[in-house]
Amino acid sequence: MNPKRKRRLVIVLAILVSVSVAVGLALFALNQNINLFYSPTQIAAGEVPEGTRIRAGGMVVEGSVIRDTQSLMVRFELTDFAETVAVEYTGILPDLFREGQGIVAQGSVDGRGVFTAVEVLAKHDENYMPPEVAEALKAAGTMPTPEPEVFNK
Repeated sequence: MNPKRKRRLVIVLAILVSVSVAVGLALFALNQNINLFYSPTQIAAGEVPEGTRIRAGGMVVEGSVIRDTQSLMVRFELTDFAETVAVEYTGILPDLFREGQGIVAQGSVDGRGVFTAVEVLAKHDENYMPPEVAEALKAAGTMPTPEPEVFNK
């Protein structure tokens, strides 16, 4: 084989290996940061893998918020009006968090079937509902009336 061709072949192979490694690392990074949205019905049905980081959304059940007096632990229930899931959160809740309002929480489901949240996001006004929550409530056939305005990102 010609030395010039041999050098070109080595360069092409090095480029292919480099691109393959870069694509593999990018896919691995994206896989680690994915947050899929699940409704309380899907969580209660066991469709969520245990320990996987997800987002869950729904309405906070009236009378379900229990605050620990010794720590920042808060327990409440999240519903899509078809199923209800217990949520535990340690931290300061957003100012707009209250019972009967829509929220989106980020966290994972533990072995007890309790959703352990690491972040809680509350709506920003009385007409807003996150698109994922609105779709989940529509799918369950339990969209509260009047229908909230849904803003797309």
